[in-house]
Amino acid sequence: MAARHSTADLLDAAVHVREAARSATAGATGVGTVLTALAEVVEHDHASLARWDPERRRHTTLAGSYPQEATAYIEGSLHHDPVFPVLRSPDRGGLWLGDVPPPLLAASPGFRDVLAPLGIEDGVAQCLFDADGRYVGMLNVSIRRPRRTPDPARAVVTLLTEALAAAVASCEDPAPGGAPPEPAPGRPGGLSPRELEVLAELTAGRTNRQIAERLYITPRTVGTHIEHILAKLDLPNRAAAAARAAAWGIGSPR
Repeated sequence: MAARHSTADLLDAAVHVREAARSATAGATGVGTVLTALAEVVEHDHASLARWDPERRRHTTLAGSYPQEATAYIEGSLHHDPVFPVLRSPDRGGLWLGDVPPPLLAASPGFRDVLAPLGIEDGVAQCLFDADGRYVGMLNVSIRRPRRTPDPARAVVTLLTEALAAAVASCEDPAPGGAPPEPAPGRPGGLSPRELEVLAELTAGRTNRQIAERLYITPRTVGTHIEHILAKLDLPNRAAAAARAAAWGIGSPR
């Protein structure tokens, strides 16, 4: 499907993507329909939406058209790529391949060993964050043939990230054998899943910045989570929170 180039067409295409994302968020359709609609905005050869699994610390592809080797890299290795720290800041938009500094591109195994052999010459990678700043996954779009992506189309991709993040965050990995997932156990202290993740990181004595880098959120968001943890547990400081976590058997891998 050819991408739209006039402003009116791009707006129509953006509406289609948002509608597809809303349907996927509600569970009415799969996220594959989102990528189909996205092709109206950016004509591409490969694309994928992947969800970040914080427990296994890897991505899981929800829908995509990349070859197996590229999919495996996105899932298991992309978050270790030198380009990824540039991508994961919630304050930036998508990173288009043509905008990556040449030295950084040359240092990227993802481009050198995966995308370049596929003949990829352009595209965008966009990290997705929910309303609380939690990293939930990413969009990858790759283009082989040289095509000019109009600036309005680039802007539309950035504006759609909230809807894409909601669609990705709503998806869960299927349980083995198709069985329904087990209900979540009671959470100690009434903490949210993200607060428990931050609490676990405190047991390792990590700074806010180090925790932010491991959980793909901002240091400011980490600080907010710690404030909430201390308030909910009625504790005076992070050392006391770490001690409480240790007593509960909550810890972070070194």
